[in-house]
Parts: sequence; C-alpha cells; structure tokens
Amino acid sequence: MTEDFHLYLDSADLAELQACLPHPVVHGVTTNPTLLKRAGIGRGELPGLLKRCIELGARQVQAQVYSSEVDGMLEDAEALLSHFDRDQLVVKIPATRQGLDAGARLIAQGVPVTWTAVYAPEQAHFAAQLGAAYAAPYLGRLDDAGVNGLALIAQMQALVAQRPSSGTRLLVASIRSREAYLSLLALGVGAITIPPRLFAELLDHPATLAAERGFLADARALP
Repeated sequence: MTEDFHLYLDSADLAELQACLPHPVVHGVTTNPTLLKRAGIGRGELPGLLKRCIELGARQVQAQVYSSEVDGMLEDAEALLSHFDRDQLVVKIPATRQGLDAGARLIAQGVPVTWTAVYAPEQAHFAAQLGAAYAAPYLGRLDDAGVNGLALIAQMQALVAQRPSSGTRLLVASIRSREAYLSLLALGVGAITIPPRLFAELLDHPATLAAERGFLADARALP
C-alpha cells in the first residue's frame, strides 16, 4: 500500500466542483451514472466535464462504464479513455463477476481501474489481488442496510494491506459527516471521496475563521 492519501470530490455538478477546485488537498473527482443523472449530464458531455476538472487542478478523474457484459465494458472504457492522457482517467467498474474480468483485462493494459459497489471483504481482496488502483465500498449505504459499515471497511482495509505490492487503495464513498471521515482516516484507508458540501465543513472551521478575523483586525490596528 502506498502511503500518500487521495481525497476525491464525488460530484458531476460543475458549479459544486468549481466551488472546491483548485485546491492542493484534492487529488481528483469521482463520478457515476447516478451522479450524472442528478446533474443533468449526458454521456456525450461527460468527457468535457472531466477535462474541465483536470483544468481546474484534478490530478485524476473517474468515470464508470455503462454496460454489464465484458465486451461492452471494454468498449465503454476505450471510448472514455480516448479523451484523456495516460493515467488521467480511472475506469470505474462494478465488482461483479463480469466486472472483475473486464477490469483485469484493462489493468493488464496499464489502465487504472476502480472496482466500485464493493460490499464484501472478498471483493476488496480480489481487487488487491488483481492490482486495482482502488476498491470502492459505500460506508453510508452499508450502514443503511443494517451493517456496521465501519467494521466491515476495517476488515476490507486489513485484507488490502496484506498485499502492499498491489498499490490498491480503498476508496470509501457515501460519506455523510465529518465524524465518518475522521473514523475512516483512523482506519488508515488510502482514499476517500466526499460530496462537495462536506469539503467546506472539513476545511472551513468556524474557530479558525474567527481567529483569522481577530488577527486581521489586530493587523490593521498595528502602527
């Protein structure tokens, strides 16, 4: 496991993203078809949106395939990748039987892959075994299903950490609070993707802003 941490913004809304980017703590932007639908972004508009994110300072962007079969996933991936330089785009694929097959083929070609919708420890293990860039479990959705999401993600993290040479990070999504974010950091996960609304909560601490206002007022009063 590589030691550097990757923070992503989880959105397809350019106005939301522009309110956060550029910023040095942000590694990139993650999207999926649900986020695209919510933002009113069509398939043909997605490459332009993600290119704009790179212009705004994102080091990597992530986009998901639209098909459920291996050949279709590979065609979707090829079409998406054609718009980007090497390693700028991470291809997201659901961690199904077919998805693991398609993702492994892309990894063999040097394409970074995120297996997403990871709900079980063995899926995280397979992702690391096959050399994925990321495996993406959903903390909030796990909790909604009555599972102890944090405990399950801790188990996944332990399995991924057993294969440090893979370089695979857990990319935990469905983060709804600062407390959840801090709990994941305590587990040592390698990446987290957050909604832009949470970005402000993490960076704009009221006490720090109040202290700054006091310092600035005193600075203006200096002779």
